[in-house]
Formats: sequence, C-alpha cells, structure tokens
Amino acid sequence: MSAAAFIEKNKDRFLNELLDLLRIPSVSADPKFKNDVFAAANFVKESLEKAGADVAEICETAGYPIVYGEKIIDPSLPTVLVYGHYDVQPADPYELWDSPPFEPVIKKTTIHPEGAIFARGSADDKGQFYMHVKAFEAMMATGELSCNVKFMIEGEEEVGSDNLDAFVMAKKDRLKADVILISDTHMISMKDPSITVGLRGMAYMEVEVTGANRDLHSGTYGGAVANPINVLCKMIASLKDENEQITIPGFYDKVQQLADEQRKRLNEAPFDLKEYQDKLDIEEVHGEKSYTTIERVGIRPTLDVNGIWGGYTGEGAKTVLPSKAFAKISMRLIPDQDWHEIATLFEDHFKAIAPKSVKVKVKKHHGGAPAVVSDSSIGYQAAEAAMQETFGKRPIPTREGGSIPIVALFQKELGSDPILFGFGLDTDALHSPNEHYGVKNYFIGIETIAAFFKHFRQLNQK
Repeated sequence: MSAAAFIEKNKDRFLNELLDLLRIPSVSADPKFKNDVFAAANFVKESLEKAGADVAEICETAGYPIVYGEKIIDPSLPTVLVYGHYDVQPADPYELWDSPPFEPVIKKTTIHPEGAIFARGSADDKGQFYMHVKAFEAMMATGELSCNVKFMIEGEEEVGSDNLDAFVMAKKDRLKADVILISDTHMISMKDPSITVGLRGMAYMEVEVTGANRDLHSGTYGGAVANPINVLCKMIASLKDENEQITIPGFYDKVQQLADEQRKRLNEAPFDLKEYQDKLDIEEVHGEKSYTTIERVGIRPTLDVNGIWGGYTGEGAKTVLPSKAFAKISMRLIPDQDWHEIATLFEDHFKAIAPKSVKVKVKKHHGGAPAVVSDSSIGYQAAEAAMQETFGKRPIPTREGGSIPIVALFQKELGSDPILFGFGLDTDALHSPNEHYGVKNYFIGIETIAAFFKHFRQLNQK
C-alpha cells in the first residue's frame, strides 16, 4: 500500500484525532489553561510514539515544554526537521463564535464546500503541524519514509517563544538537519498554491498613561485635569502621518528596499481587490501611500493598536474621568529592522511626546526578527515539486505579513533555511472568532508533505 492509499484509508481516524487535539484549550497566554497546555504537549508526544518515532519526549523549559521526536532510519540520509506549535490564541470574545471554540464542528462554506473545521487552533497551528505527524505515520506504515525526520513542537509560540532560543542553542547538535519544514503560513488559494519566502518580524508593546492619582468626577474636574484616555488617543494618532507613514524617528533607517523588479514579481501573484474588500466587508483598502495591498502586508512595516482600554465600560453611564488609560501596540517589521532597536525607539519617542499633564510607562512584551528564505534551495525545489504533484500546479513564491520568530533563529543558529510550507488560507480567521481550517486543506497537506520527503531525497541524490 502506498502512503497516499494509507492516508485515504485512514481519513476518518486522522480527522478524529485532530478534533481530539482541538478539544484541548491549550491557551498559553492565560495561566488558567496551564494544565491544558501540558495536556496538549502529552497528546503530541503520544501521537509521535504511535506514529512510529523512536524518540518522543517532553523537554522542560522555564515555561511550557517543547515536544521532541525523531526517527533516524539511516544517518547517511538527509534529515528533515519539523517545527510547529501546540499552543493557541485566547478564544475571547467567546460570544462572537458561532460554536464553542474548543468543541470543533465541521461545516461547509463557500470557500470550503468539502467542509471546514471550526475551532480555535484548527489552522494556527494544530491542524497544520498535525499534518506532519500523520504524513510521518503514513510513510512509516507503508515503508515510504525516505529521509530521517525530527520534530520540535513548542507550546509558547503565541506568547513570543521566550524559551525557544535557549533550547535551540543548547540542542544544536540534536536539532541538526538538512532542511526545516514549518506549516504555520497560508497559500494564496487552493487553485493557486504558494510557498512563503518572506515573513515580517514584530515588536509588541504595552503603554500606560496616568493622569490624576485617582478617578475623578468628570463634572467637577473635566476640562481642568488631563483625561488619560484623550491624551493616549492623541499620542497614538500622532504615530502616523497623513500618508500612513510611521513618525517615530529612526524607524525606517534600516528598512530594506526592494528593487522595482522584485516588487513587480511580487505583484504578479493573483489578487482581486474587489474580492478582497468583499470578504472583509469594507468599501476601500487603507495603508501606506504608493504601495499596493500585497506590498503593504508583505514588504512594508506597520504600527497598529491591538487593544485600548480605560475608564468605565460597564452597563449604563458613569461620569468618570479615569486615572489611567492603556493600549497594546504591535509593529510588524521587515529586513533589516531589529526588534530590540525598534522597541527602544518606540519607547523613547512615546515618552517624549507625552504632555507634562500625564506620566507614561512603556512595557516591551515580546518580539521577533523578520526573515527572507531562498527560493532556489534544494528544500524549496522539493516543496515546489511536491505541490506540483498534489495540486497539479507550480506554487507561487510569496511574502506574508505574519511573524514566526523561529525562522530567523533557525537561519542563524542551525544554518538552514526553513521551508514555509503552509496550507491554510487567509480567510481562515486566524486569531479571530470562528477560526477554521479546510478538511481538504488538511488532507492535501498530509499528501504533499509525504511527497516532499520523496522529492527531497531524490534531489539530494543528484
């Protein structure tokens, strides 16, 4: 039996196992889910053991554990390292979900007529990393595993992977591989498969603006004492100019500029602006002047408010002038911006623009480096050939707006270019209510990953 036939025969089981994994609310950002995060790690370990790994273990860190597994069939053969994460984003606000976020359901949609799995983590990243586990099982069961394979599945990606650097640097020899596969990105569409060759970095900040030493009556003090919410909004508004360029001094100093030919190639990817707007229910797009939508989300840095709060937000009215106001602000970065430098520039600027009527605190949450990977390596060629085989079409190299800090870390510490081998779609509602992942995407991903191993070994033998 071939790996493809084994996958087809075991479809129901493969799907049900993923649903079981999705039922575990492994939210790394919220301590109340601590036991569930550890439960997800154990689930991954047991799945690797059942699939045929010779080694499957939970490696403790200062935070949540990393699950490591391997199957070495012949040290002389190429080795593939698979990276993924079993932690998920918080599901809040729960009331905006059409079904409970940790009770997965399969529903047909216009984009997914075969059905999509609605659950937190379905596309980011449980559904995608679990494809690798199932592809490994299929190749083991049919004798088609043609390369050595290692797995490193972590539990802190959604909170900045704080303990991953130390683990990678301490385990370089153990993690040594010829190529690294990461399925935590998306394709253009099922008709136009693509492979991501660029990711943005990130600097994530939190700011606190304090006015008076307590909440005040807005009638008694309004107009005489600074309102921290008003001040914060004004400060945030000043961080961009009329062309949507970021006004922080030095912010663009190290921004890598793409040549006209590179920009032209990037914009050759299929993109329907009207369809894009309709999917989001917006009348027009918005962003930095003189750049296309594709460029704005792929090759340009950004600054966005991710949350803002303060004062009274309960039912009814309360005439309060709040003592404090808060905001969470993220900046997506591109080569060659360093997130530590950008975080410092932000902090210095934000404090400098604050009026004397308030006090400002700035906290650095986490960040990561941007990355560009080669589209001419053997690993990329194998991924291209695998997609050609399963999709019947050559994939398009694209740049994605998201951030995966591990990519730059792998490049620096392990000396290998990761292949960003994602099978999700940009409509999967990542980090949002009603996150989902196509059933067809899940299974074609498993088949394509198995095909990658075959092509990777063949190309290494040439």
